Amino acid sequence: MDIRRGSVYLPVSVVETYFRGIDSVIVIIRDGAVLVLPVHHAAAGGCLLKIRNAAGDRVATTPDVFAAHDLADFTAMDMPAQWSAADGALRVPLP
Repeated sequence: MDIRRGSVYLPVSVVETYFRGIDSVIVIIRDGAVLVLPVHHAAAGGCLLKIRNAAGDRVATTPDVFAAHDLADFTAMDMPAQWSAADGALRVPLP
């Protein structure tokens, strides 16, 4: 996974594994990690999981979340991500 200036980039393999059929996610930063939670009901809010390319890669743009943690310009590529059952979210530890 990549994080660039307030956007979380999800490769199609991650989307198909953890977010199949999901159109929106919630992105939060907690305990030194970025958490990406699926939104199962549109009325619950969240941000749109936009399609980036024909391969099916997606992006969630949440600059306000990153700015609130003084990470507005944070960029990191190929970050390890794993599913956290305790959080019900994809968890990406921040360096």
